[in-house]
Amino acid sequence: MGIVLKEHTKGKITVKVSENDTDGNFCEETVSVVFSRETFEYVKKTEPRKFKREKNKDYHCFQINSKNDEILLEPNYFVGIDWICEEKARYIQVEPKVNSGVIASFDAIISEEREHITEEEIKKIDEKAEQLVKNDEYRWEVDYISMLMEIMSHVDVAQHTDHLLLIDWEASEISITQEQDRLTPFLIVRFLKLLQNIVKKGLKKSYYKVEENLRSKVKGKILVEKQIKQNIFRNRFSNTVCTYEVFGEDSIENKFLKKVFVFCLQYIENNMLYFENKKNISWIINYIRPAFDHVSNKVNVQDTKHLKYNPFFKEYKDAIKLGQQILKRFSYNITKTTDKIISTPPFWIDMPKMFELYVYAQFLKDNPDLSAGNFNYQFSTYGNSLDFLIGTEKEKWVVDTKYKLHYNYGQIHNDIRQVAGYARLKTVKEKSPEAIREEIPCLIIYPKPLAANEKINLSIAYLLAMKEEIKAYHHVYKLGISLPVIKKQ
Repeated sequence: MGIVLKEHTKGKITVKVSENDTDGNFCEETVSVVFSRETFEYVKKTEPRKFKREKNKDYHCFQINSKNDEILLEPNYFVGIDWICEEKARYIQVEPKVNSGVIASFDAIISEEREHITEEEIKKIDEKAEQLVKNDEYRWEVDYISMLMEIMSHVDVAQHTDHLLLIDWEASEISITQEQDRLTPFLIVRFLKLLQNIVKKGLKKSYYKVEENLRSKVKGKILVEKQIKQNIFRNRFSNTVCTYEVFGEDSIENKFLKKVFVFCLQYIENNMLYFENKKNISWIINYIRPAFDHVSNKVNVQDTKHLKYNPFFKEYKDAIKLGQQILKRFSYNITKTTDKIISTPPFWIDMPKMFELYVYAQFLKDNPDLSAGNFNYQFSTYGNSLDFLIGTEKEKWVVDTKYKLHYNYGQIHNDIRQVAGYARLKTVKEKSPEAIREEIPCLIIYPKPLAANEKINLSIAYLLAMKEEIKAYHHVYKLGISLPVIKKQ
């Protein structure tokens, strides 16, 4: 039985101990559930999964805090599913639902023009923001598949996706409905976009062994044992079982990729609800399919474990690793792609990182005359890491993406001061010698209030025209961009 929460908010769930010592069902309206004493004590001792460690700080997928006979489960900015009490089949699931109240509150606070605000006024601002957050109806869900497709469309961005996802293949799997599955679409989109890049370059050709029962001729090496069993014992004296090498595309690697591609096609055909933009996914499939027309999908998956990869075809290593995960996901059985009740390993997706890469992809898309080097992604110095340090002949910018939006007045201004501080670092200044005596402007990019799916434009010219200065700071600007979203009825 699952506890379903929403990411992108500070909202909490209260778990109370049951008086009759039985577990109850999760109530979405009150965001609460009743646990037995045994389950309560187990959950209380559960250590939330750590997603990563950066700058000597651990980032957990969710938090568990207990007080007397209550447990508070607080989701962080990760989407996924995990056990909180495996013995009782209790799990937590965090959905990519956007809290419009958080975005609206953040936007309102950084737009505040007054310089002198009293502590009492700040308290009222925080209380109003908190109420706005609590009253949100979560009608919007982040379309993370569309975001991933945009990210994977750029090779310079796609190479940073290795740490977007955490999967625990060793843990027991969790039984869920097909509609709850967030992992499979994610893996499939990543795989198809890698396959698209491979096809764009051309499939790798190599020497591979072929075994054939030839008639009236000999080629390569005769397989004596098979020759006796298949031909001599059956009086087929004109046939010879041989093995020989062929140079072409029907290699183990390409056969394996074809096998996974067929699995993906079967899954997409039965689960189109995950792919809002059907034209895009159909176009990718139609682009890939012809390249594998002459490639077989009959391959022993175990053979891929001993492959040696060519550095000129580096996408193959990532695609095969991802393909192995997809086949493992379906227990190597293609009929499982149509099951309504499925099992999934615990997994988590890093949404702030995805938003960061989504912005990076849009930068490259909208500035075709610039390269990845102009954006200096994750520029690091003195233990500080900037999301982007944009450098062109005319413009220099420090850019910070904020998916983890706060709605507390003090926290928001701490974030702004941190971004402004980046622009004063000597290493950042030295990256632009002509700007040493000047202030490098800072830009904060954050998700825009969800009025509509507006088209994004992150060209340098657009940034200069549409940037809006944060009144309390000099040369610190803000820009809200629309996320691809799905409206839930």
